[in-house]
Amino acid sequence: MNDTNLTTTTQAASATDAMEAAEAAERLIAEFRSLPPDNDRKSEIITELDANAQALPFLVSVVADPGEYDLARVESATVLRLWPPADPALRQEAGRALLSALRDPEEDLVRQYAAMSLAPYTDDPVVAAALDATARADEDPLVQSGARFAIKEAHRLRETGAGGP
Repeated sequence: MNDTNLTTTTQAASATDAMEAAEAAERLIAEFRSLPPDNDRKSEIITELDANAQALPFLVSVVADPGEYDLARVESATVLRLWPPADPALRQEAGRALLSALRDPEEDLVRQYAAMSLAPYTDDPVVAAALDATARADEDPLVQSGARFAIKEAHRLRETGAGGP
């Protein structure tokens, strides 16, 4: 097999993988939306969507929705920390959604995870400023700690070049 055939085969396999990921994401998102508000299956679905780039816009919407199941929001924040979007516009939207969750006065656990998940988004000055203020003065010591963790992690990501675009 020559290099041209290998490249074509690799591209076809990659396209098939992307299509399968999109179909899996659509199926799981539809299931998620069909469930009652506090169903534990919602957080399981978020875990199943882990590393599925096709699901990132959906995960952003889940973490930003204060009416959504808190454990699904926590899982979404975690996935967004581990797999930040490569697309700059979606990446900014994800950072702002996590900030929105950080400011949710009703959900301490969501706030803690949102704070810890902001490290990959500190290139956005709004995120960086809010994270710094949270680390210094949040009323919840666990949220403060999460923000301090995110700041340290952001520095590590910049130093190693592992923080994405």
